[in-house]
Amino acid sequence: MITDYLDAHYRHLEDAEHLFGASRWANADHLYGVAAECGLKRLMIAFGMKVDTTTGTPSNRQDRVHVMETRKPDNAWDRYETYRSGHNTAAGYVLTSTNPFIDWDVSQRYAHRRHFDQVRADSHRLGARAVRALVNKAILEGLLT
Repeated sequence: MITDYLDAHYRHLEDAEHLFGASRWANADHLYGVAAECGLKRLMIAFGMKVDTTTGTPSNRQDRVHVMETRKPDNAWDRYETYRSGHNTAAGYVLTSTNPFIDWDVSQRYAHRRHFDQVRADSHRLGARAVRALVNKAILEGLLT
């Protein structure tokens, strides 16, 4: 299957919202991070990130990162800024300089649910919604289809 970051962004965000509404903090939290990553990567493509034409995955290994990874120097939040700042039509697509996923890691999907609560999930929810706002803006402005 070919990667579709835009569909994945919306799908993961929709599922995260359902789980959040059911007080399923751990899985909602995980999906907010994945949703943000997918939205950022779709915007990064619009701003010049190269992808493999057969799989849709990033060509540059540095772009094959999650929204935050404690074991890697790069993350999608920071990589997004690299692409955004180098693109002439991206001035209106600024994220906060502080990554709201600084305490999120993809490996936390293995953590016990007791480590997650509404406060933690809500901070990541806000981050994912900020990405969604940029994705929606890009669609309305014709940057994404």
